[in-house]
Amino acid sequence: MKTDGQEKWTSRSVGSKYQHSFFYLMIKIGGRRLAYLILYFVAAYYVLFVPSVKKKTDPYLSKRFPSAGRLWRCCHRYRMVLQLGKTLIDRAVVGILGPEAITAGFHTDDDIKKLQNLDSGFILMVSHVGCWQVAMSALNLLEKPVNLLMHLDQGDVDKHYYEHRQGSRRPFNIIDPQGFLGGGIEMLTALKNDEILCVMGDRVFGNDTTSVAVDFLGKKAPFPASAYKMASLAQKPVVFFYSYKTGPASYEIKIADILRIPPKTGRSRNGFIPYVEAFSASLEAFVEEHPFQFFNFYDMWES
Repeated sequence: MKTDGQEKWTSRSVGSKYQHSFFYLMIKIGGRRLAYLILYFVAAYYVLFVPSVKKKTDPYLSKRFPSAGRLWRCCHRYRMVLQLGKTLIDRAVVGILGPEAITAGFHTDDDIKKLQNLDSGFILMVSHVGCWQVAMSALNLLEKPVNLLMHLDQGDVDKHYYEHRQGSRRPFNIIDPQGFLGGGIEMLTALKNDEILCVMGDRVFGNDTTSVAVDFLGKKAPFPASAYKMASLAQKPVVFFYSYKTGPASYEIKIADILRIPPKTGRSRNGFIPYVEAFSASLEAFVEEHPFQFFNFYDMWES
């Protein structure tokens, strides 16, 4: 997001293309375990000697752990960077070694049944938590086309999991929010065709005039509201979808809530505040339980 011409966050990769390629090689040689072993030292280097890491992590950590001293804050920072590194490695492992190398299952049988019982397309509200790309593999059970609202930054050098295999097809359709009308026509078309539309609910992209400020970890933060308006127009449910790492090679997927937004809720963003608040509350509950698997590395509370 940009404010007054200043970039607040970017999707550009952490680390250089060479560094990512090095980890890809380690995965090919020694698998996930060798890559993890090296990561422990690399994460320590970033925390101790790269000042930008402190700047990117402290806005969140200061609110999630308000009473932590300097030493504990540094420990929290290391755990957060370590979890991010493991997530990136896991994503690469799926692409290099195959999807069977990482398991992803639903938290309960009821969670998958909730999705299977939806008789139409729906908006999947995802967040920068866990490894959503690993979790996407579980959507194959629904046998519905998947569309992802995502901007591909030229500074991204870490590969998506499907890019590691030559000739591999992308398993979802990408809708660019910087496209015509912000990709709105493509999104509505996908929903009307009863497809799945994945939207990031925890980050405002560009000059989103439909964002609203709601409480998150004790302070107001802007969250996008356009997906809820889209759900009201198309009369499709909104599913709060979280993935989190539960073991060295396993992830779980949790359906936190399913919202059905009444038609003609209104053009004003204020009409969608209760639904944005429901999402921020569910995200807050998630980070209370999994504090080091939230990867929004910028000050999302800065006005």
